[in-house]
Amino acid sequence: MRSPGHKTPEVTPRARGRRPGRWSYPLVFASPGLLVHICFVLAPILLAFGYSLTNADLFHPDADFVGAHNYTTLLSDDAFLRSLRVTTVLTLIIVVLPNVGGIAVALLLDRPGRLYKALRGVFFVPVVLSSVVVSVVWMALLSDDGLINTLLRRLGATSPPGWLSDPDLALYTIGFVISWQMLGFCSVVYLAGLQGVPKELLESAAIDGAGPWLRFRKVTWPMLAPAMTLNTVMLLITGFKAYDHVQVLTAGGPGLGTTSTIAFNVIQTGFTENRTGLSSAMAILMMVIVAVVSSLVLQVLKRREVDL
Repeated sequence: MRSPGHKTPEVTPRARGRRPGRWSYPLVFASPGLLVHICFVLAPILLAFGYSLTNADLFHPDADFVGAHNYTTLLSDDAFLRSLRVTTVLTLIIVVLPNVGGIAVALLLDRPGRLYKALRGVFFVPVVLSSVVVSVVWMALLSDDGLINTLLRRLGATSPPGWLSDPDLALYTIGFVISWQMLGFCSVVYLAGLQGVPKELLESAAIDGAGPWLRFRKVTWPMLAPAMTLNTVMLLITGFKAYDHVQVLTAGGPGLGTTSTIAFNVIQTGFTENRTGLSSAMAILMMVIVAVVSSLVLQVLKRREVDL
C-alpha cells in the first residue's frame, strides 16, 4: 500500500509518447488525393512550363534554353492566332446553345411522373458517352452521303449542305455536336435549380396576377442564377479544351485550319511536327487564357447572383 504522502510521478509527454496533432488526421485522409493532384496536375504543368522555355523535341532530349522565344513566336504566328479565333467562336456557340436549350428542357421536364423521370435519364445519356463515340455517330449522320443529307434529297433538296466539308459550316457543326452532348448536363443542373424554387413564391405571384412569363422572369430566373454560373463556367472550359470532336469530325479542316482549335494545334505541333517546346508554350498560354477568362466570367456571374 502507498503511504499517504506518496505522490504518483507525473508522466511527461516524452515518456508516454507524443500524440499526433489535430492537423495530422486530415492530412492522412487528404494525402492520396493530394498525391494524385501533384503527380497528374501540378507536375505536368511545371514540366510543360519548363519545356516551353526550351527548343526541346521528342527525338533530341538535349534541349537549349531559349527563354520566352516560343511565346513571342506564338503571339506573332498566324496559325496560332487563327486557332485562337476558332476556339473563341466555338466556345461562344458551346456556351450559348446548351444554356438556352438546357433551360427549355428543364422547364419541360420539371413535372411529376414516371415519363418525365425517364426522359431526364434519356437527355443525360449523351453526357456519359465518350466524345469519340458521339463524334463518330454524328459524322455518319452529317457526312455528304449521310442520313440527314439523304433525307433532305428525298424532300427535294438538290444540293444539301456540306455540314462537315463546307468551310463556312464545319465549325458551327462541331459547335452543335458538342452543344448536343452537353445539353443533358445543363438540363440536369437547371432542373435541380427549378426544384429548389420555393412553391410559395410562385403561388404568391400567381395570386397577385402574374402570368407564367412574368413568374419565370421575376421569380424563377433569379433563383436559377447559381445554376447558370455553374453551367457557363463548365461550358467555357469545355469549349476551350475541345479536341476529340475536332479530330474525329474534321481533323482541323476543311481548308487551312478552319476548325483547328488551340488544343488541336497543341497535339499537332507536339506530336506531328515534333516541336515539344513550342507546343508546351501553346498549352501554357491556353491554360492562362482559360484561367483568366473563367475567373472573369465567374466574378461577373457571382456579382449578378448578388444583384438578383
